Amino acid sequence: MEEYVYVDGKKLKRGFTTGTCATAATVAALNMILQQEIEEKVTVKTASGVQVTMDVHKPSFDEQSATAAIQKDGGDDADATHGLLIFSTVTLLPHQTEIEIDGGEGVGRVTEVGLANAVGMAAINPTPRRMIEEHVRDLIGPDCGAKVLIFVPGGEEVAKATYNSRLGILGGISILGTTGIVNPMSEDSWKAAITVELSMLYNKGYRSVVLSPGKYGEAFGMDGLGLPKEQIVNMSNFVGHVLKEVQRIGFTKVLMVGHMGKLVKVASGTMSTHSKDSDGRIDTLIANLALMGAPLEMLQKVNTCLTTDAAATIIKEYGYEGIYQILADKIKAKTERLLKYRQPAVTIDVVLFGTEDGYLASTKSLAEIQEEWS
Repeated sequence: MEEYVYVDGKKLKRGFTTGTCATAATVAALNMILQQEIEEKVTVKTASGVQVTMDVHKPSFDEQSATAAIQKDGGDDADATHGLLIFSTVTLLPHQTEIEIDGGEGVGRVTEVGLANAVGMAAINPTPRRMIEEHVRDLIGPDCGAKVLIFVPGGEEVAKATYNSRLGILGGISILGTTGIVNPMSEDSWKAAITVELSMLYNKGYRSVVLSPGKYGEAFGMDGLGLPKEQIVNMSNFVGHVLKEVQRIGFTKVLMVGHMGKLVKVASGTMSTHSKDSDGRIDTLIANLALMGAPLEMLQKVNTCLTTDAAATIIKEYGYEGIYQILADKIKAKTERLLKYRQPAVTIDVVLFGTEDGYLASTKSLAEIQEEWS
């Protein structure tokens, strides 16, 4: 792997996710058990298939268990977790075949529904869990089990500077990463990359585009609605910016497909949906539910929710699913108003979905949308 990338003419250092660090610490610990000697460096494969070699910190072992740590290096895109030691203690379980993965000190625990892990589980996301399990299985074979405990001294304090508590992840940081590599990129460069993608689509002859705020929206668009992959562009959190670029480039039709937890912010007129800029999700739900005449008891329950998926359970319980259509219509109105006094005229439609219930609402029927976009 190239250690550096160039962004806006600057040489920036790549880093590694907490998931890669947890995997490497686990492999180092397991190697010490199997070889009965101190491990100073360890080589692992990231989720994207790149081999990396990392220094091992604070190694210790005995015949059946070992502990090792890897220091989190975020490169030049470092976040709050940069510099933390990500530890793994591995214990062999020779009389079983299961591989158990859990979090200890400094690793958050899920307390709200709607996240990648179930309530009660350690906040070790699916991709890091899979990478840890695959590396362990490769080393111990099919006839032995192991217990893996990931812990991060100082993680609980560092987590206060993250978004975890708002998501209902308490007690520490999350072990994250879908590729295993942190590629430094400024927001300006990210926006420029989206503009390039839009321009390429336009130059291929398209005048309509599907915008999604993330991979979940992309997946729902393709798998749930049958939308063509080549017309879906990930706008990330830059809703207003990307819509203005769409219009500037010359597109005349947009379909926004996104999870309720992200697009609900747009219903209140928020056009930059990153958590650092805004978080009026629950407030927007409460305001619109109140306008529908929802009882105070219900509004108070929704007010305690940390995610829109948790609120969805209450909304269903009280029979106020009509809120989703109201929000979809408001998202359409707010985004079309943003572009109203510029040319060309852009028509925007919206599809909302949730984690548990899937499709929630749209500004046109699904049949019409699928016919238009197939």
